Amino acid sequence: QHRFGVAQRSKLWQKNPRVIPHVLVMTATPIPRTLAMTLYGDLDVSVIDELPAGRKEIMTVHRYDANRLKVFGFIREQIRVGRQAYMVYPLIEESETMDYKDLTDGYESVKRAFPEYNISIVHGKMKPQDKDFEMQRFVKNETQIMVATTVIEVGVNVPNASVMVIESAERFGLSQLHQLRGRVGRGAEQSYCVLMTSYKLSKESKIRLETMVRTNNGFEIADIDLKLRGPGDLMGTQQSGVLDLLVADLSKDAKILQESRAVVQDLLAQDPTLSLPENENIRRHIQSLSKNTVNWSRIS
Repeated sequence: QHRFGVAQRSKLWQKNPRVIPHVLVMTATPIPRTLAMTLYGDLDVSVIDELPAGRKEIMTVHRYDANRLKVFGFIREQIRVGRQAYMVYPLIEESETMDYKDLTDGYESVKRAFPEYNISIVHGKMKPQDKDFEMQRFVKNETQIMVATTVIEVGVNVPNASVMVIESAERFGLSQLHQLRGRVGRGAEQSYCVLMTSYKLSKESKIRLETMVRTNNGFEIADIDLKLRGPGDLMGTQQSGVLDLLVADLSKDAKILQESRAVVQDLLAQDPTLSLPENENIRRHIQSLSKNTVNWSRIS
């Protein structure tokens, strides 16, 4: 779900303008706006909180760039016993404005470090057929290491891959980190995720990294993401950010929200159109909120 914007998802709702469809939204880590909507009461939630049979929890560690040779040594050990590894970069090429590791230099470094192994490379600027070719080589274990950008974040299933190295991990949000980590741990063998960073980290980056190391629970990660980034705009398309509320905090006031929802449900059961005189002020206020803007609150 988090790969789509609110306006993009709304187009699915509009396929048949006469019928509002039932919608099943699937994600490993709900984005802040979606998690807020579960608190707000606009989404019913089903949680799959068990690993498939035979799977083990992914072990996650944080390592600094100075430990790179040790990390490469660990990757070599895993490949020697038949496993494969991903190495993910935030950028395709070096940036003049952002001091992060890039895939182009990373690919050359990996080739020098692992001359005895075959390496795939995948990024968003490649032609679809070239990406598919490289992916299939990795799936068939013709290549042992895949160097990639976040294009592998979803839709990739290689049970034999047991190591995920994320370069400049401080560059990624919690949702992306958790999605990338989910590319490993798909087989019966123990899998590992290594978060590589520089020593220079912001307070929020440290919280994100500590969270990833501590837990594999998608909802716990999403809850921390909500607190860090804010819930966004439930009535609009902003999927994270600070809500324009004077007092309430959606990440802390879940109990009050649940009580409010129960009151509203009772009210609407008695007066669905808010046409009774005692509900006129509520109706007018709701109408004024959506008078000059598109109401996106129905789009989960």
